Amino acid sequence: MTVKILVPISGGKDSQACLKLALQQHPADQVRGLFCDTGFEHPDTYAHVEKLRTLYGPVRIDTVCAGDVLEKSKKYGRFPGGGARHCTDELKIQPTKRYCKALAQDQGSSIASKKRGIQGSEAGGFEVWYGMRSGESPEREARYIGKVCDEVYAPHEVLPSKYPKYLAALGVQFRLAVLDWSEQEVISFVGLHDLNPLYLAGFPRVGCFPCLASGDKWKEKAFGHDAFGAGQHAKVIQIGAQIGKSVWTSKGGKARNENNPVCELVCNT
Repeated sequence: MTVKILVPISGGKDSQACLKLALQQHPADQVRGLFCDTGFEHPDTYAHVEKLRTLYGPVRIDTVCAGDVLEKSKKYGRFPGGGARHCTDELKIQPTKRYCKALAQDQGSSIASKKRGIQGSEAGGFEVWYGMRSGESPEREARYIGKVCDEVYAPHEVLPSKYPKYLAALGVQFRLAVLDWSEQEVISFVGLHDLNPLYLAGFPRVGCFPCLASGDKWKEKAFGHDAFGAGQHAKVIQIGAQIGKSVWTSKGGKARNENNPVCELVCNT
């Protein structure tokens, strides 16, 4: 069956809402999820993605991996932050772009073998339902001004510096299916009991654990959350020693953490 809807899955609530919405409106064999594994997620997130394969009925969720966050940090000699989010670009956007191209071409070839002369979305294209919400940040509100939930857009119209125009020519279109939803609307739609457990532990966003481009308080919360967080802390401090960079970006974060015994233990081994 031809894929009509591709939903990039992060393990977060907004992409989960898109998946549930897509499965309410389309047969499961026309919907597919795509999880870009950064090699830096919490076990709860991996387990949640697995749960999504059956939560709304059986649905295929493919996993792609283009490396991991710490490898990229070593490669570039810096942690992600500000405008240097190589993790998002190389581990999520680029793999998604390649996946979309391959899927559209594969479906187009399959259809064309049966019926010649068709183009655009009929030639193997599909909609990508991205879980972006304007209410998440002023940056996203500005980026998506004028966009609406019920319209489809060429990929380069949504993320102009990231997606090439050839994807639109292959019939790939983007829908921002929950763009104007509030956070509470998303939670109500998904159901509190079906959320990634990290939300219930007080983390407002999930994905990399922690997001190294986030504020220091969230890194501290993640590192102190459980044994896995402590292990992430040790790995990050070790990489920081190798590249000569601190993972802490604020004065307070550095003051609270740079003389941490964990750092001294790891850096001196």
